[in-house]
Amino acid sequence: MACGAAKRDRQGSGLKPGMSMTFAVIKTGGKQYKVAANDVLKIEKLEAAAGDVVTFDQVLMVGNGDDVTVGAPLVEGALVAGQFLSTDKERTVIVFKKNRRHNYRRRNGHRQLLSTVRITEILVGGAKPTTKPDERAIAKAAAKAEAAAAVTSKTAEAKPAEKVEAKPAAKAKAAPKTETPAAEAAAPAAETKASPKPKAAAKPKAEKPAAETKAKAEPKAKAEKPAAEKKPAANKAAPKADKE
Repeated sequence: MACGAAKRDRQGSGLKPGMSMTFAVIKTGGKQYKVAANDVLKIEKLEAAAGDVVTFDQVLMVGNGDDVTVGAPLVEGALVAGQFLSTDKERTVIVFKKNRRHNYRRRNGHRQLLSTVRITEILVGGAKPTTKPDERAIAKAAAKAEAAAAVTSKTAEAKPAEKVEAKPAAKAKAAPKTETPAAEAAAPAAETKASPKPKAAAKPKAEKPAAETKAKAEPKAKAEKPAAEKKPAANKAAPKADKE
């Protein structure tokens, strides 16, 4: 182990600026990636815009064929540069949980945000990156942002305009209905129809005394009926006296 560490230290000290390395192992987002020049890889989300230059200073290992240099834990003076392409959502991952005999089921979805980066160069010995921002990618990103902003502004302006136009149209439709002669002729007719209603309500009041008089007259008739019935009873008793 001691011999391997000494050899690794000697190899690390031999790195000079301008040396070309075919691959490197970098650490970003808590993960390690083996990269080479012109590689396109997806890593955890980075705060950058399309076309910007991004650098990775946590280089764990660099190599050129069989000549490998391992850091302890990082390689001094090593740097990996690249161009930022975009940040997109990955495919939905279903997260399903279930507990038997407890009627417990939960289903959720997750879409991870990943950034796409193109590796341009691997530098050692403290060399500075020569990668320049991609002007075309920056222009495309700016055009997309402007188009999206224009669409949102148009939709925001169109919604209030439609509401304002709809309100006067509704008022204009309602106004002719009140001004039409048919409606004016219908209003007096409704008033005349409504006026007899109090008279109809007064009629039952006048009829109530007549009903009371009828009720009073009925007992008198009932009282007179027994007097008329008593006369035939007297006639029946007279024949009985003759027979005796």
